[in-house]
Amino acid sequence: MGDEVDGHEVDRSRADLLARRLTVLTGALVLASAGIAHAGDDPDVDAGKCQVVKFCVGVGVDDETGGSGGQAGGPQGSSETSESKLKCKYTKIDPKPPAEHPAWKGQDPAKYDMYFRGCSDGGLDNPDGFIVVPEGQPPVPQVDPQELAQSAVDSMTLLGPDIASPKAAGKYTVGVPMWMWVNQSATTYGPNTATASAGGITVTATAKVSKIVWQMGDGASVTCNGPGTPYQASEGMAQSPTCGHVYSKTSAGAKNGKFPVTATSTWTIDWQGGGQAGQLTEIRQTNGQVAIGELQVVR
Repeated sequence: MGDEVDGHEVDRSRADLLARRLTVLTGALVLASAGIAHAGDDPDVDAGKCQVVKFCVGVGVDDETGGSGGQAGGPQGSSETSESKLKCKYTKIDPKPPAEHPAWKGQDPAKYDMYFRGCSDGGLDNPDGFIVVPEGQPPVPQVDPQELAQSAVDSMTLLGPDIASPKAAGKYTVGVPMWMWVNQSATTYGPNTATASAGGITVTATAKVSKIVWQMGDGASVTCNGPGTPYQASEGMAQSPTCGHVYSKTSAGAKNGKFPVTATSTWTIDWQGGGQAGQLTEIRQTNGQVAIGELQVVR
């Protein structure tokens, strides 16, 4: 029995640790409010509380197992982001600090609760601090809506242009207008919509290609603000009304006898959620080749 650890001793150790961290973070208040602070008092760990600067954090509100042995009367929670592996724990401060404490950030203590937020990614990233939430509500992770928007975009599997023309197997002629266009789908042109949620916030993002820049392999660059217009035989030798190019030389001197063609799409993503809105940009590319020959005149 001598080797067993008394559960109360563990609680006392944790209370002392949390009290020390809180004392450091609120040192300015201790020095400025002698009438409030009792820094010389011994901590009172009865019922899992202490009285350092007249308030401290509840003991056992959350732990490595997610809150076993939690203190009655206080919400608890923890979160982990899959991207950063950052684990955060929220411990309710009870009793509440005085209204003039800067951590309230102007909120009314009668209507709000304060929590101590401690985070760790298992390495050197160990941010901590105070958060304020409406009274009776559990603390929620501080989520950046734009990061959620990026997560939504990452789930879309946005691809480069699906080139319909020029075709790799096609044969094109110097001086004859070439019509360029792309096939449209959710992953190659849009619109493509996805959502991402975390910490009680949901962000919706909608992506669509805003332009395609064609590098034609002969030194020319063509910017098209749409998918292009499919060619119809009835158009004859007319130029494309939306996206086209006319080669002035053959591809005979190019590698493999073909010009390398690159189509680069710019995806514009509008997102909103968490009381915010914004825009993101993604770039995708597709490579191809095109053979350009000369018109042979038969005499």
